[in-house]
Amino acid sequence: MSLLKRTVQVTGMAAGVAAGLGMTAVALLRSARARSMRGKVVVITGGSRGLGLELARQFGRAGAHLVLAARDEEELQRARVILAKEGAAHSASTIEIVVADVTLREDANRIIEAARLRFGRVDVLINNAGVIHVGPFVSQPEDAFEEAMATNFFGALYTVQAVVEEMRERGEGKIVNIASIGGKVAVPHLLPYVASKFALVGFSEGLHAELAADGIQVTTVCPGLIRSGSHVQAKFSGRRQEEYRWFSTGATTPLVSIAVRRAAAQIFRAVVAGAAEITLTPQAWLAARAVGIAPGAAQHLAGVVNRTMLPRPAAQPVTRGGELRQPSLRLVKAWSDHLQTANNQTE
Repeated sequence: MSLLKRTVQVTGMAAGVAAGLGMTAVALLRSARARSMRGKVVVITGGSRGLGLELARQFGRAGAHLVLAARDEEELQRARVILAKEGAAHSASTIEIVVADVTLREDANRIIEAARLRFGRVDVLINNAGVIHVGPFVSQPEDAFEEAMATNFFGALYTVQAVVEEMRERGEGKIVNIASIGGKVAVPHLLPYVASKFALVGFSEGLHAELAADGIQVTTVCPGLIRSGSHVQAKFSGRRQEEYRWFSTGATTPLVSIAVRRAAAQIFRAVVAGAAEITLTPQAWLAARAVGIAPGAAQHLAGVVNRTMLPRPAAQPVTRGGELRQPSLRLVKAWSDHLQTANNQTE
């Protein structure tokens, strides 16, 4: 064997060993960070289904105590059974459920107080509760905007206000705001959602800047479409069947959307690592950068999409996605049913 060949072989072996050691180091670091959640008290609003339930799985497996809040008591009870049956809750974990509506300040306060009464403190607050309205602006009732702001923005504001002084006194804590790529990119036919998520992103980013000096980590999460079955909970106006078709197809199609388990795992890692912000899916990341670089061109493109691909306005009453099934959606329905069952989504 020539000296050159031996040198190449040795160099290749060294590179392989280095890569293996690097991967091992990363895995060990992630494992150590995940263990840092053991015994922590994690409050998750909207924790009974979808992304909230999957986040409960992630933090529960890491040994955190869970406080799950939602409006539907039956969903919360099912979520607790699901987590226990799957072994998603670590042996050191405990699950507390709180029936509450985050749009009410007193309920938001009650969620945090329930966590304190049971566990003595709140280490991590995850603002995940949300609603989504789909349809053209001229078909959206004013109360769609009011509901979106009340849940997606004020719900997060109220829980943060309820917990922030406790975290400041301790000099530590984590606040996680589940926003959306819709908080960075103005998507047509989602304006109530977009307006509330833009507000949440701005609030969350400003909160990060202000609370860092107090030892509080604030993470802003901006996902693209997530395959969680949540499209059956969305509210549709205008040409409702057509609106449901494009939205549910995007929310259930691989490559267009991200699996809820993968999304939750990425969020979990970002939170334990102390990230200021995370954007999920390459499409969402590129869209946010495109808007930042060329906002005018991005708005023009959104207008083209609206004119050529999205349904025209119509006067039809608002209807939940779970009521908008039709024969032409059978293939989507089969996959949708699977997502709903796996993620505790009731119609």
